Amino acid sequence: MRLFVAVFPPPDAVDHLAAVVDSLAVGRARARVTPCERWHLTLAFLGEVPDESAGPAALAVSAVEGPVGELRIRGGGKFGHGRSTVLWAGVEGDVEGLTRVGRAVRRELRARRLHPDDKRFAPHLTVARPGDRISHPDLTADLAVLRDYTGPAWPVTELVLVRSMLGPNPSYTPLAHHPV
Repeated sequence: MRLFVAVFPPPDAVDHLAAVVDSLAVGRARARVTPCERWHLTLAFLGEVPDESAGPAALAVSAVEGPVGELRIRGGGKFGHGRSTVLWAGVEGDVEGLTRVGRAVRRELRARRLHPDDKRFAPHLTVARPGDRISHPDLTADLAVLRDYTGPAWPVTELVLVRSMLGPNPSYTPLAHHPV
């Protein structure tokens, strides 16, 4: 199974951003916009692990203590170029607390002999993977809107261990919730 640990923004924050994304060229063109129910901040990505790793991963998440203060989705940008272009929305607020909790999650996972990836933590929500499906002027306009975006503040209340299924209809299944 494929696992990761994340923080999910609450429905009001998701709805606020979704209204803006729907108005973007990527939204109007339905250019591989990430479904809003999958918008999250990844704290640790485990990738493919044996099924029996879910229990230790859940214990690792439950061992992490908060708190994390309020966050808000703010700003945005892109990763990659051409066919590999990804649009993202940024985060502001208690990013230091989120980073601290993310380090704790990774430490607890490693203590249980699980191996999260070593990518540098850069909190963001992947909004779309348009690649080259929209024009350069539309992409530039979308980026300007994302850079100026500010959503409502929200408290971080829980960490979620998630199983992700790839394929033509990707899905996320929460396996464990832990309050912070």
